[in-house]
Amino acid sequence: MSLRAAVVVTGTEVLTGIISDANGPWVSQKLRELGATVAQVSVVGDRRDDLRAVLEFLAAQQVDLIVTSGGLGPTADDLTAEVVADFTGRNMALDEALEQRIWTILERLSRGMRGVDEQAMRAGNRKQAIIPEGADILEPVGTAPGLVVQSTQPGRPTVIVLPGPPRELQPMWREALNTEAVRSVLARAEPLERRFMRLFGIPEAELARSLRELEGTGISFDGLEVTTCLRRGEIEIATLFRLQAAETYRSFAAALAARHGDVLFSPDGKTVDDKVAELLSDRSIATAESCTGGMLAARLTDRPGSSAYVFGGLVVYANEAKIALAGVPPELLADHGAVSVQVAGALADAARTRFDAAVGVGITGVAGPGGGSENKPVGTVCLSAALEGRRIDRTVRLPGERAMIRERSTTVAMHMVRRLLEGHDDVPGR
Repeated sequence: MSLRAAVVVTGTEVLTGIISDANGPWVSQKLRELGATVAQVSVVGDRRDDLRAVLEFLAAQQVDLIVTSGGLGPTADDLTAEVVADFTGRNMALDEALEQRIWTILERLSRGMRGVDEQAMRAGNRKQAIIPEGADILEPVGTAPGLVVQSTQPGRPTVIVLPGPPRELQPMWREALNTEAVRSVLARAEPLERRFMRLFGIPEAELARSLRELEGTGISFDGLEVTTCLRRGEIEIATLFRLQAAETYRSFAAALAARHGDVLFSPDGKTVDDKVAELLSDRSIATAESCTGGMLAARLTDRPGSSAYVFGGLVVYANEAKIALAGVPPELLADHGAVSVQVAGALADAARTRFDAAVGVGITGVAGPGGGSENKPVGTVCLSAALEGRRIDRTVRLPGERAMIRERSTTVAMHMVRRLLEGHDDVPGR
């Protein structure tokens, strides 16, 4: 039997964008790992009627397990425990032992603070200790306890109630999984498999057409939940399926690889960053960047052990810096302009020479705003990746604002390095 679950993130500060939601994606991933089908992640403000309406909607959708985050503090707008009690048909009652445990935490936290109003602290303390009768208590990591509340009505969802701060929510999640109420719900889950494939150099529309045509040729999608996502200029295909559909997935993946093998750089889900790190092996790399401002070097070093193969990087915006620090010949700049494959190649060679690295990467371009020309508009980026005796040069036109152009430039550069180390002399599809 398939287990359906949902996540409800509470907090007007999240709904209005003051705080970004980290809990919804985290809990959703954990539920999927346990074999649950996540039907929905909702964000709702600190309003009693809105929270109750979301819970009732999920119950009507035959959700078996709901996880809430937030709304467990000492202030009047923290309503989650009260609303969940009403939703599950339970009364609210003071747990005096819990009240004392929370007070012990509050005393420790307030030690040394001046002007603390003990009466106000006591009132907040008591509010947090008033919980649905019969609920399993998840011991506070901060001051707010978590709860597991089973409905008194058959067929209604069990609710895991967790605090908002991720540093409190995540340890309590593990504790919630150990309660009998949650174990009994999760026992109905079936194991889920999740597989990723990654492609670079193909438009989403072309991939969508391929998926339609594969289905038309008889390739079965039964039992597969296929999702495509454009991320950093790559297309990620995430497929969710149960064990009985494993052979169906293998047939689907093989058919896709046969059709798009030239741009399917990761049939096993590894990122291009993982692949570049593996391919570098005992070789070293260095960068010389203009428009990306060191972002490629930062991306290369954003992994354990990278200091063994990332030897360094130059950031050279002005032509004077390109000449003085990277040794770019002034006549090259005069003849071709700073945004050119010739200058990108000179930067790649400079990175290799300056840091005595096996691989050098040069990037120069117009990320904007306010730059560019008719021939070289904003989004024009020239790149070069050089290895002893071989190189790949590219000029690309990338869409978007400054941040997107810079980030996607680093993705193009990573794929150029990958192709260079694999022995190719181009990057297909770009």
